[in-house]
Amino acid sequence: MSLLSLIACSPPPWTHSLRYFRLGVSEPGSGIPEFISAGYVDSHPITMYNSVSPRKEPRAPWMAENLAPDHWERYTQLLRGWQQAFKVELKQLQRHYNHSGVHTYQRMIGCELLEDGSTTGFLQYAYDGQDFIIFNKDTLSWIAMDNVGDIIRRAWEASRHELQYQKNWLEEECIAWLKRFLEYGKDPLQRTEPPKVRVSRKETFPGITTLYCRAHGFYPPEISMKWMKNGEEIIQDTEYGGILPSGDGTYQTWVSVELDSQNNDIYSCHVEHGGVHMVLQGSQESETMLLVMKAVGFIVLTIALAGVGILAWRRRPRGKRHTFKKLIYLNWRLTTILW
Repeated sequence: MSLLSLIACSPPPWTHSLRYFRLGVSEPGSGIPEFISAGYVDSHPITMYNSVSPRKEPRAPWMAENLAPDHWERYTQLLRGWQQAFKVELKQLQRHYNHSGVHTYQRMIGCELLEDGSTTGFLQYAYDGQDFIIFNKDTLSWIAMDNVGDIIRRAWEASRHELQYQKNWLEEECIAWLKRFLEYGKDPLQRTEPPKVRVSRKETFPGITTLYCRAHGFYPPEISMKWMKNGEEIIQDTEYGGILPSGDGTYQTWVSVELDSQNNDIYSCHVEHGGVHMVLQGSQESETMLLVMKAVGFIVLTIALAGVGILAWRRRPRGKRHTFKKLIYLNWRLTTILW
């Protein structure tokens, strides 16, 4: 998929990640298994295990083609053990919180290979979708989010050997697996598909018009954006949509800003993706077209434009990337992949 035919250029390096999610449910039902484990490379599902069909299975053709049957059998046995452990730990948490009924227990572990060649690793747990306890591999310690988490922290920090094992897995084994998987799936994982972008306007309240910039059909998911007015960045009045899977291996997102219809301001919006910078610019009219597109220092394509604005999409801060509050959609995806 592409917005326009582009002049070919070498794609820039991208951040790549390997993540494993585990989800336990205290009272499964309505099609939700008691336990789910899923693996992702760059948000692509690669493995799946659940308590209804308790076998670890590939979710990408290149995983099935490159890993032998004994790999799947070995990790199936490990995950069956994790399933039982999750059940026990969730019951313990419910007792600590004095809870009954339906509750969830989550684990996320993984690593990233950054653009500059450096790496990161993360391991954390959540209870009912809220951060619960987080591993700090640099200090070999756990960070508790509440009093119950502090009880667990003291127990888990008693084993120095286990803390060192987790650090080594995050810094060495996880990165080794990530590089291996990137080689297996290099064609689909390292491709670049530019976004299709459109700008629209809508009267949200009497006298108030909201401008929307929407992008879809792009891969990889790293995309940056900002609205500008008369060449100045708009920060406070800008709203951002999440970068979400489209269901076809690409992503979609949006950014909006309220239009001050009393002034003849020029609203502008820039889209940056994969080394390509799209510019849409215009006045407060209703029609928009792409004005200019640049890639790595040269103009790829120019088209006339009448309309609403320039869109620039900026990479989001990494600070809150791994909080479980951002994982509700992924948890839903875990269940939908099963069926």
